[in-house]
Amino acid sequence: MDLSRRQTLALAGAGAVTSLVARAGGASAAGGGAGQEGGDPYEPLLARAAQQLTGGAFDPRDPDFAAALAALDAEASAWWQRIDTSAGRQALWADLSPAADPGMFGQSYPRLRTLATAWATPGTSLSGQPAVRDGILDALRFLHTAGYNASRRETGNWWFWEIGAPRDLMDVCVLLRADLPQEDRDAYVRTVAAFVPDPDRRTNSPALAETGANRADKAVIVALRGLLAGDPAALVLARDGLSDVRGNGRNSLFQYVTSGDGFYRDGSFVQHSNVAYTGTYGSVLLGGAGQLMALLAGSDWALTDPSVEVLYEAVERSFAPFLFDGLMMDAVRGRAVSREAARDHDDGASAVAHILQLAEAAPRAYADRWRAAAKGWILRNTRTPYKDLVRIPDLARAKALLADASVRPADRLSGHFVLADMDRVVHRRPSWACALSLSSKRIAAYEAGNGENLHGWYTGDGMTYLYDGDDTDVFGDAFWPTVDPYRLPGTTVDTRRRADLATGSGTGTFRPQNTVAGGAVLDARLGAAAMELIADGSTLRAKKAWFFLDNAVVALGAAITASDGRTIETVVENRNLHADGAPRLVVDGHRQPTEQGWSASLEDARWAHLEGTGGYVFPSGGPLRALREERTGTWRAVNTGADTGGSTTPVTRRYATLWFDHGPSPTSASCSYVLLPGATAAATLAWSRSRPARVLANDATVQAVAAPRHGLLAAHFWAAGSVDGLASDGPGTVLVCRRGQGVSVAVADPGRTATTLTVRLPFPVRRVVSGDDTVSVTPGRRPVLTVRVGGSRGHTHTALLR
Repeated sequence: MDLSRRQTLALAGAGAVTSLVARAGGASAAGGGAGQEGGDPYEPLLARAAQQLTGGAFDPRDPDFAAALAALDAEASAWWQRIDTSAGRQALWADLSPAADPGMFGQSYPRLRTLATAWATPGTSLSGQPAVRDGILDALRFLHTAGYNASRRETGNWWFWEIGAPRDLMDVCVLLRADLPQEDRDAYVRTVAAFVPDPDRRTNSPALAETGANRADKAVIVALRGLLAGDPAALVLARDGLSDVRGNGRNSLFQYVTSGDGFYRDGSFVQHSNVAYTGTYGSVLLGGAGQLMALLAGSDWALTDPSVEVLYEAVERSFAPFLFDGLMMDAVRGRAVSREAARDHDDGASAVAHILQLAEAAPRAYADRWRAAAKGWILRNTRTPYKDLVRIPDLARAKALLADASVRPADRLSGHFVLADMDRVVHRRPSWACALSLSSKRIAAYEAGNGENLHGWYTGDGMTYLYDGDDTDVFGDAFWPTVDPYRLPGTTVDTRRRADLATGSGTGTFRPQNTVAGGAVLDARLGAAAMELIADGSTLRAKKAWFFLDNAVVALGAAITASDGRTIETVVENRNLHADGAPRLVVDGHRQPTEQGWSASLEDARWAHLEGTGGYVFPSGGPLRALREERTGTWRAVNTGADTGGSTTPVTRRYATLWFDHGPSPTSASCSYVLLPGATAAATLAWSRSRPARVLANDATVQAVAAPRHGLLAAHFWAAGSVDGLASDGPGTVLVCRRGQGVSVAVADPGRTATTLTVRLPFPVRRVVSGDDTVSVTPGRRPVLTVRVGGSRGHTHTALLR
């Protein structure tokens, strides 16, 4: 596998492990303080940087380390055997020709980094070999002459010039520094200085300030070239780049933003101005900033910005909600879902590795919680073990953590999370989780480009990701190349055929015209969300709402209207059954056929159960359609990227699909269904009969659900209206829970159009126990809440009454 920067895990520093193997070559262990009087202040930091790449000392007899060594050895040996050393060569590897092309030299440097890492790591077949060292030095000179040098102007994808190639080149120079001729070192440093003079600006577009992950990446690059050149000014630039000192903190990575790229107080992370990107760009930022902080710790250039706590808070606010048993939910991975070499488990392992790296320098109060969470993530991920996904440096930390009996693994996170600033909702219960991917004028429905995410049309139209602890590979097991992209779970779609997205260079996003996307959270465990669907390139319009309860998700669709003459569908489920799955599907007590290609129209279905997944209840009945099918696709069909493009090898997976067929050009159609994750068939039948949650309204004015046993009444108002005594004078999401003498209320304006919302409750209230300062309450037999929602960016306002 190519160790391309965007295809694999970022290599992080190693934890303390008992030394049983001596260091080799240029990767000697760092000794002493970085700023020792009279000593070289740079070499100890360079040694630390090398250790971040190789993992330091470890026991090669340990089976886990032995396996990681074997994987590194196999990958590096394959590149070494195939490298072209001939005098007239046009490239180092035949598949990366010509080397002058940025996509080709951009992918060549990662392979050289793999070779250099294997050469500098004791225990591989290439370790310390003079021929390998000389071959790498020769290859570096070739790439410098043929492809990447300071005399060239940027062409093609800027990323290869300013992040991809320079990062890998500097890593190779760190590993080979003791054997790298000064003339070569100077030439490579000059090249990197030309394309990455500082972390603050895009070199090929100087007016563009770097933000988020790109800024973190560039700060690391500038630090490494500063160490290699013995340039203290570059180290200052690198350190200060994290805080954007030269920009007066405008693009600091250690601040909460209210628009554009960066971390938001509600846990959102946005990159590329309007894309929910916690799982990839957010993770890269976490890794890059954490690596640089660790690299410069104890030196004259150590980070001292007190605002670094923003990064610490992000671990639990931004990352933990989307990490489920070690995988990173696809709802926040953007176009990376189409990368064959970077599944949800890979990006999850990368994030966990970054968190453990950051824990080494964080205050203990943070670090202890993170280690407990990480231990739980690692131990629960038995299908795709963490140790098989990470390289030696991260493996060392993980093994030290697992061996530490004082760290008790944390249980799965439970709660309800509305990340209003990136149009994402996550509902987590002890045995399952549900993520909801929305979009609006503010947040893109998808990002595509550079050949990536070619079929991402509907991923932001309310796609519902259901995660079950018993099967964590539902979306990671070749889902994207094989799923029907027109039938993503939770979406309402026009069945028109679509052209592949953004097959040219550069990336682009699509933002729909709706304003409503988001919802409210009550008591940190219950929630409601809504999205107005204004379809791209179609007359399709719909009002969608979701209500998240203790053991169920109730989904409603109303005002489903189109006039293009095409069939409109709402997809309840499209479950990946893997290569040979044939779980039982029961509908209204009748077992359905298991052969592939079976389909049925179920005109008045009331409930269904899919073995191994859970139950489905249909309060308003059909017309429901059901299908079993075997689908074959290729990763190449969804990603043709220069360095991330998938293979053309066909993969086949089975699917069970349930959907509502609204017919061609429906007018004010509606639907309702209930997800019961993990429920048995008997429990699903009982739920359908007892209806512990009832749909009170489902129309263009209000969509509402009541759960009497929990004292819950929840509604999204699309306009002024009332339901079951609960009234609102305008659009907004309202949840009310009455338990004993206590009444808790949550209100939000996910459309961000109102200044105030006036909500009238259906039962008496005597007094206010507590509440946000934006909520005013007039007690009485029909109490009135006046909520100042203006300027709150869709966030929840709460009050506790009695």
